[in-house]
Amino acid sequence: MSKTSQQHTTTDPNGVSVIHTPAHTSGLQQVPQLVPVSPGGGGKAVPPSKQGKKNSFVDRNSDEYRQRRERNNMAVKKSRLKSKQKAQDTLQRVNQLKEENERLEAKIKLLTKELSVLKDLFLEHAHSFADNVQPVGTETTPTNAESSGQ
Repeated sequence: MSKTSQQHTTTDPNGVSVIHTPAHTSGLQQVPQLVPVSPGGGGKAVPPSKQGKKNSFVDRNSDEYRQRRERNNMAVKKSRLKSKQKAQDTLQRVNQLKEENERLEAKIKLLTKELSVLKDLFLEHAHSFADNVQPVGTETTPTNAESSGQ
């Protein structure tokens, strides 16, 4: 017997063909294979959660449908407003950070200039102080001068 003669195909309510093959003698359980019905092979198997929704007819004039559409429209509007607000908040934060960055860069320039001026003053003072100080050992102390004179 060939493999194809042992198989039989059924179509479930969703339009999906299921190929059934007999179980092997080893005692393994058979697993059905899903095959698309269309000859082009482009069909999709529908998950069980979506099966009932696809096959049920929706009355677009019913109150329930109108309420669901209205709730959905409000949810979409709210989501879009929230997204737009988030984008505006982000843009505002970017502008604040740019301004803060410019202020900090200006402060860095000012402090760098002040540091340079203070360095120059310090070096000028250090040189003038070094010129006024005599080397150690060459200066005479007042107590030595008085004691040597007596």
